[in-house]
Amino acid sequence: MTEPETAPDAAAGAAPIRVFLVDDHGLFRSGVRAELDRGVPDVTVVGEAGSVDEAVAAIRHTRPDVVLLDVHMPDGGGAEVLRRIRPELPDVVFLALSVSDAAEDVIAVIRAGARGYVTKTISGRELADAVRRVRSGDPVFSPRLAGFVLDVFSDRPGADPPGDPELDLLTRRERDVLRLLARGYAYKEIAGELFISVKTVETHVSSVLRKTQLSNRYELSRWASDRRLV
Repeated sequence: MTEPETAPDAAAGAAPIRVFLVDDHGLFRSGVRAELDRGVPDVTVVGEAGSVDEAVAAIRHTRPDVVLLDVHMPDGGGAEVLRRIRPELPDVVFLALSVSDAAEDVIAVIRAGARGYVTKTISGRELADAVRRVRSGDPVFSPRLAGFVLDVFSDRPGADPPGDPELDLLTRRERDVLRLLARGYAYKEIAGELFISVKTVETHVSSVLRKTQLSNRYELSRWASDRRLV
């Protein structure tokens, strides 16, 4: 009879990685717990929470190794949990686990201090491996997000200035539109330059105004100039 397979840490007698789940959907938490509790001897779930306040209190109490963190919750989301916990417990590692692959969500939670970001399409085995990797210090991202994250956080020549959370909220196309707008281009000229419709230009400008909480194109031009986008 062959011996059952065990994870390396478990075979070596090491303590299992202690994981805490934060998600406002109880059914999803139950599913993740079941996946990690079944056949993953080197990972153990030590608690779960469905809100920011509940998560902050429970993480302080349990002091897990890794927190699997939802991005969107009614009372603030993953970035708020990070903001309140990381300064107090810097050794706790956070891995975002979200249905969203939107640029602004990924950037916000990584800027706040998450070590990685995976989407909820991940399998149980892949999730366990992601937990091991972030615990060992490696950044972990779903394949479709990895290239995007490298682009955003790169310091290579020609990249947009790093380190500005407000600027990071804008998509690549929104930045393109904003640059031309700040240079004095009319909407029709921007549309021609970027090979998009005037209506699409208007949509991008409205989105940028909403994200920056500014009122008009003149304020946007000054905002872009201050960030050296022009």
